Amino acid sequence: MTEEYSMLLAVFERAALMLMALFFLTRIRPFQYLLRQRNHKPIELASLSLLFCLFAVLSTYTGVPVDGSLVNVRITAILSGGILFGPWVGIVAGVVSGLHRYLIDMHGYTSVPCLISSTAAGLLATLIHRYTPKNRLWWCGILAGMACEGLTMGLILLLTPAQIGAAIVGQIAFPMIGGTVCVGLIIKLVQELNDERELLAARQAKLALTIANKTLPYFQNLDRDAMAQVCAIIRDDLDADAVAITNTSDVLAYVGLGKDYYEREGHGAIGNLTRHAVENDQIILENNLQQYHLPDMHSVIIIPLREKGKTCGTLKLFYRRSYGITSPLREVAVGLSQLISTQLEASRVKQLEDMARKAEFTALQSKINPHFLFNALNAISTLIRIQPGQARQLIGNLADYLRYNLSLDDGLIDIQEELQQVRDYVAIEQARFGSKLKVVFDVDDVHLQIPSLLLQPLVENAILHGIQPRKGPGEVNISVKREGDQIHVCVRDSGYGISEEVMEGIAKGKVESRSIGLNNVNQRLKLLYGTGLQLTRLEPGTAVCFDLPIAAEATCSTR
Repeated sequence: MTEEYSMLLAVFERAALMLMALFFLTRIRPFQYLLRQRNHKPIELASLSLLFCLFAVLSTYTGVPVDGSLVNVRITAILSGGILFGPWVGIVAGVVSGLHRYLIDMHGYTSVPCLISSTAAGLLATLIHRYTPKNRLWWCGILAGMACEGLTMGLILLLTPAQIGAAIVGQIAFPMIGGTVCVGLIIKLVQELNDERELLAARQAKLALTIANKTLPYFQNLDRDAMAQVCAIIRDDLDADAVAITNTSDVLAYVGLGKDYYEREGHGAIGNLTRHAVENDQIILENNLQQYHLPDMHSVIIIPLREKGKTCGTLKLFYRRSYGITSPLREVAVGLSQLISTQLEASRVKQLEDMARKAEFTALQSKINPHFLFNALNAISTLIRIQPGQARQLIGNLADYLRYNLSLDDGLIDIQEELQQVRDYVAIEQARFGSKLKVVFDVDDVHLQIPSLLLQPLVENAILHGIQPRKGPGEVNISVKREGDQIHVCVRDSGYGISEEVMEGIAKGKVESRSIGLNNVNQRLKLLYGTGLQLTRLEPGTAVCFDLPIAAEATCSTR
């Protein structure tokens, strides 16, 4: 029994080598990317297959010889790769390592059993990968390892002379079967490292969104005092020694250690490092500054801010200690700069000179509802804790929604672009309302040039004034259907229904503030196509519809 325990210890030692190799691989960005991916490219699968084939073959070479057999962790390598990454890794590693084991000892007692069990391990790993929940993979891997090693022992007894087979199995069964717990350890290690990265990313995103939420009110007026308040919030939340925001030539706001230096006359211009970041649109990270115009600062990160794809300034974080800017802090700062860039773009919309000339139509296009943005950020902040994957998707939806609004002019766009903006808006609202809101799209594959923001105000009105007041769940149906020589567009909701007063007000062009969106769309439709909205009170709900002539050329002004 002492010898068997020694062999079990040898199995654990070899599995530990594999664990160490995988641990170091998880520190490498390309391998981290592979772990996060659900669907891998052929070249990525080939790389993973090669890696686990190498692990399995090396396991054979490092095995402990016992009466013509080898005590090794080949099955552990095959199952780990297959369970984590699927059939192209598990089956390939099983077949390759099994054939290798057979070919290096073709006439050995255990060569055929090892070939069969290795191939079986690859197939079993594939089944576990496809049909087992993620939280059960590790212990299913252990059971699969025991089953495969048990199969090996059974085949040795079946295919080997009785006394020899019994002697071999008696010596290697315990360490080989007991050593398969390493399958669970390897799977658990890789999963927890991946979960740890996702949790860290979620915390970083939550911190960035929290700061963005706090700073949002100050972007309503882009003056130096407001920028100073933004810097103060960032400094407190990131525990920085100083924070600055610049444009492409001057420091707009500086808060923290060294403020007196920038308040002196002639020191408001950006320095060489900042100018380099602006001119090259490049993030600059210096963690061991020896010479800087602020002598107490030894770490700085300078991140470009962008408006409409062009660098418009920088966000700068300063720390007195050397190497004060860690990799997680860098990611937070970069994410924060992107949110600030979006907020800057949103704020600049209100200051564009031509907005005053576009009257109600352009005012609707340029307006980003701060309450909607607050609600969206709060919904994302909540999801970060429980569903980080969905939170990242909603951040993309919000960015696309804001980008769309900021890029609008009074020209024409494809109706599918308008529908995509509606989908982004709906995704954000569904995150807020959860199961209370169901949205159904029934859209034909049609392509027609229309003015922007014809559909989104109708959907917004249906959700906020139709579904939101209800106690129970509601449904919004959005249909775009080809009917002869025109496109019929209709937004239906199952809410309380539109009042006769609102219907009469829209018909007369005199509406209360909450119906401005409907009236705006109605007036533009009349101007462009001759007919406006068709409003119908349903039981329950409201239908808001209009028709678009396919061949019509809208007389929409352009800049």
